[in-house]
Amino acid sequence: MEYRRIGRDLFIRLDKGEELHSSIRSLSEHGISAAALTSGIGRVRNTSIGYLDSGGIYQKVVVEEPMELLSMQGNLAPGPDGPFSHIHIVASDDDHVVRGGHLFEATVEVTAEIHMRVLGDDSTPMEREATESEFLRISFCDLGE
Repeated sequence: MEYRRIGRDLFIRLDKGEELHSSIRSLSEHGISAAALTSGIGRVRNTSIGYLDSGGIYQKVVVEEPMELLSMQGNLAPGPDGPFSHIHIVASDDDHVVRGGHLFEATVEVTAEIHMRVLGDDSTPMEREATESEFLRISFCDLGE
């Protein structure tokens, strides 16, 4: 991963073989604990996506073949077990069939180009908290404002 920070904006490039979530979470090692992931494009493989069903259980599908990453949004926030990245994607296969949903895992096939906006300076405006389902909901922190 390589990135440049200009003010609150991060411009990130991931290279072949890097995993999207672990790369985004590694930003916390550089002092970035909360950020909005505003856009992302590229090419990925071994992509696990899904949705939360009415029973609170994630239903997943894995697409092993390479896919074009058409859109990616989400956020980075502190979670119960460390940095937590919540990402949704839209991607298409080589036949232009589009799939989308909550991203569990994806490996960069060629490159991924990502824009993120850092939230907060010395304080973290949000965090993830456990619920009764598999879902970790966002919780907004009291910043004393």
